[in-house]
Amino acid sequence: MTAAWVQAATGASGCARERRLKPPLQAKACSTLALAFAWGALMFGQRSTDGDIHILKVQGNVYMLVGAGGNITAQIGNSGVLLVNSGNGKMNEKVLAALRTVTDKPIHYIIDTSFDPELTGGNEGIARLGAPVVGGNLGNSNHGAAIVAAENVLTRMSAPAGQKAPTPEGAWPGVTFFEGDKEIFFNHEPVITMLTPNAHTDGDTIVFFRRSDVISTGEIFNTVSYPVINLEAGGNINGVIDGLNHVLDLAIPEHEQEGGTYIIPGHGRLCDEHDLVEYRDMVTIIRDRVQTAIKRGMTLDQIKAAGYTKEYDPRWGSKTGSWTTDMFIEAVYKSLKK
Repeated sequence: MTAAWVQAATGASGCARERRLKPPLQAKACSTLALAFAWGALMFGQRSTDGDIHILKVQGNVYMLVGAGGNITAQIGNSGVLLVNSGNGKMNEKVLAALRTVTDKPIHYIIDTSFDPELTGGNEGIARLGAPVVGGNLGNSNHGAAIVAAENVLTRMSAPAGQKAPTPEGAWPGVTFFEGDKEIFFNHEPVITMLTPNAHTDGDTIVFFRRSDVISTGEIFNTVSYPVINLEAGGNINGVIDGLNHVLDLAIPEHEQEGGTYIIPGHGRLCDEHDLVEYRDMVTIIRDRVQTAIKRGMTLDQIKAAGYTKEYDPRWGSKTGSWTTDMFIEAVYKSLKK
């Protein structure tokens, strides 16, 4: 990756705006420089399909790795490596090779933001090659890197006694929490894992690198589709919006959005606060439209046919694949009907 490419990708930006809902498709005046920066970031990580792992220095101690399924966040320093998510497991060797281009330090922590295989599939292989933390503030791991997650992530990756678990034991979180925040001080930086309950699932978290000023959101935010809401695993549209608002409460932009807090989504490109505001507004507007339709007595089929997402579909919608627009509308509808 050339220095010019890194500079373009790290300059993702939008226009200054207030922290409130805006009408859809509102025109925005952006400088030529801001557009150039935004285009660079759009190209990096939107859809990496070339079979390689791409690594980008975001800011501070934090890097973003793209190409292993879900995005991987890496905090790298003299103490070692902390990962947020491990990818789908199919690209472990390339993930490790990409990390070796910037550090020779061992991996000590993996934080899972949910139980999704796209984010946790690499847990077992990468953790096994990591190193235990001796005297760390999360206790000791007897073999490899410590895996950290919300309690419900462990519950969904394991199984009750006597039943077959959906994932191997080596991939399970060994350090869990079920309320509040889980705090780690690593590489001279506070790393805060915060619950966003009943959003994408019932075990979602976001991870805030306080000194670097970077937030890794996991699956509650992405730039390639409408929010994926796993109803069977406790997901809910209102929880997604609450989670997005939580991230917005933490994020602070620099003057006219040229810098400040950067946001690494579960899938897609590097973002800033402006990108997240647009996404939050879109999700909130669609939620409100469906809620109004339910109050009017409309059925799910009528709501799907009403076109409540049509102005957003060119950017986030899909008629095929694992998460279609119809599936999103159905999840919103069922969330609100509970």
